[in-house]
Amino acid sequence: MSQFSSNPSASPDGKATTVKETFSRETSVRIDIQAAPAIVWALLTNASDFARWNSTIVSLEGEIRLGGTIKLKSTLDEKRTFTLKVKVFEPEKQMVWGDGKGNRVYTLTSGDSGAVTLSMTEKIGGLMFPLYSKYIPFFDESFEHFVTDLKKEAETIHNTKN
Repeated sequence: MSQFSSNPSASPDGKATTVKETFSRETSVRIDIQAAPAIVWALLTNASDFARWNSTIVSLEGEIRLGGTIKLKSTLDEKRTFTLKVKVFEPEKQMVWGDGKGNRVYTLTSGDSGAVTLSMTEKIGGLMFPLYSKYIPFFDESFEHFVTDLKKEAETIHNTKN
């Protein structure tokens, strides 16, 4: 496992939680998805298809692979393009992407019922965080939309295949 971790204490109901500290902010969400991990992983790692099923993304370009660089435009700030590096890529288990200000960790855990639990945590911060934190929107609603969109798409694909 990598040095990055998700928040295992978050409830798997798709509701995001945020913990704000002086020098950082961490938002986490978890959701159970009735689909194979391979389906969820394929959706998370196909950059060219991301904006089709994900209502929180304007565009995502690049290659989602270890060491790959992606350029992401979010509905939270459509004028800004985030350039992110894929730092961890463990197929069907964990992926981390980020920049110098923070990291987003996606973790997949297979359950006994054939479902997969997706945990997503983003921690941003640093010494200068108190100076610019008021300009960064909270991610809770966006995270909730993201996991709802992912669940819907993955379960639709799963049900079509079965």
